[in-house]
Amino acid sequence: MSSAVRTVSAATLKEWLLDGDELAVLDAREQGVYFDSHLFHAACMPLSTVELTMPRLVPRASTRIVWCDGGPDSTDPELAARAFTKATELGYTNCYLLQGGTDGWASNGGELYAGVNVPSKAFGEFVEHTYDTPRIPAAELKALIDANADMVILDSRPMGEFRRMSIPHGVDCPGAELVHRVKEVAPDPNTLVVVNCAGRTRSIIGAQSLLNAGLENRVVALENGTMGWELAGYQVARDHENHAPDPSDGSQVWSTAAAAAVGARFGVQEIGVDQLAEWQLDGERTTYLLDVRTPEEFNEGHLDGSLSAPGGQLVQATDEYVSTHNARLVLVDDNGVRATMTASWLQQLGWPDAVVLAGGIAGHELRTGPGARQSVPAVPIVKVAELADRLKSHPDTTTVLDLGSSLKYRKRGHIPGAWWGVRSRLQQARDVIGETEYLALTASDGRLAKLAVPEAAALWPDAEVVALAAGNKGWRHADYDMDPGFDRATTDANDVWYKPYDHDDDDAVEQHMRDYLTWEIALVEQLDRDPTVSFPSFD
Repeated sequence: MSSAVRTVSAATLKEWLLDGDELAVLDAREQGVYFDSHLFHAACMPLSTVELTMPRLVPRASTRIVWCDGGPDSTDPELAARAFTKATELGYTNCYLLQGGTDGWASNGGELYAGVNVPSKAFGEFVEHTYDTPRIPAAELKALIDANADMVILDSRPMGEFRRMSIPHGVDCPGAELVHRVKEVAPDPNTLVVVNCAGRTRSIIGAQSLLNAGLENRVVALENGTMGWELAGYQVARDHENHAPDPSDGSQVWSTAAAAAVGARFGVQEIGVDQLAEWQLDGERTTYLLDVRTPEEFNEGHLDGSLSAPGGQLVQATDEYVSTHNARLVLVDDNGVRATMTASWLQQLGWPDAVVLAGGIAGHELRTGPGARQSVPAVPIVKVAELADRLKSHPDTTTVLDLGSSLKYRKRGHIPGAWWGVRSRLQQARDVIGETEYLALTASDGRLAKLAVPEAAALWPDAEVVALAAGNKGWRHADYDMDPGFDRATTDANDVWYKPYDHDDDDAVEQHMRDYLTWEIALVEQLDRDPTVSFPSFD
């Protein structure tokens, strides 16, 4: 296998984006840098985590892949080349570098986008414009709440987000669950159904899902979600866990018929297990097997080889689950409702080979647990108690470097005295930290720390370099102290995107919310300037 670097021009990449063949465009920068400016079709694949994420997001080794970064004038101009080399070492045989990176793309007339999950976010705005999805302003909803109106507020986000903040009296019902569960919470057709999320996309898609399904109730999306609610001066609820109940037999009769009608409208196809097996053996095409039920249901039992991709999130953040455009997406659930509704949106989003596995998980041997995780090579490790003892006995010669996200380092805390850094910028950490006798690497995901051990050992040749076996999670579970704050950084904290709610200052939070909503609404206008983007039309 040759590791020779091949490049592709912006003009050729534009042709590839439209030729209908499989293609993965991967941006090697950290998410916070990627957030500022990137190609519409590029998935964020930071060099720091390539070994952990690429096998899942680009499962076929011969996939046509184009790597990019900011270009030769960026602060780290070698990221894409380094990612190219890493991917080649992992066995990927058809990689290219985008000439000039994102700067080269722009100089050749290509459009660049800010934000994350841009294809899904732009699609949400397209849906609202196309279908004129009805919406309700925060003030009007507040008046209805105060009047004790006959309505239900369905929050289309996962429980973790709902728990953090929600509209008062809201019920958690993630996107793919809406048609599946709505009749249990709104059996009376006179009940107003309000769908919300944090911002716009999942509110719009959720409300339109119920409208597409023919729900008799009046259905509206909360304009600008919880952000709009807070910007209007209203208080959100916190730490609530009110979840929509499982559907009864009667509800399932309605949801099954409704989903079938939606599937017919948008051309959703079913395949059997024999067809799935044939596709999975096809070395010329990529097939993703995605379980769109809740993570809890997935953990209780799922098909071997399937990935957990809750339907609402799969539509909301498609690029976080699949990176190979024009691949086959086989969706799985238990009764076809959630898989069909999700496939209907993926069809509209531009995935023509999004299909449903007939019969779902029924009759199959199932595996339990969260699914397979990418393994990493063995490296020297230290156990939590051993590191704690060493920090007490040899504090001056023991260094801890946390390679997890800056957000978790700040908010959830870190091992006392630990430095923070980014794996792809270990040289910067070496310059800031200097010499040490003993270097322990840790992260939220202990595998990331283990991957960095050989690289750190090369930069600290005179030190003993180890990985904390259980990572930060093990330290926390052992009840050792975790310090908040961010006073020992070795590089810029642009490794991840900070959501509006992640900022500490209240005034900053409000401004970030306004900026986010302005950006999201403007996406649909930007699509008009980009010839590489189009969404299919359906009657």
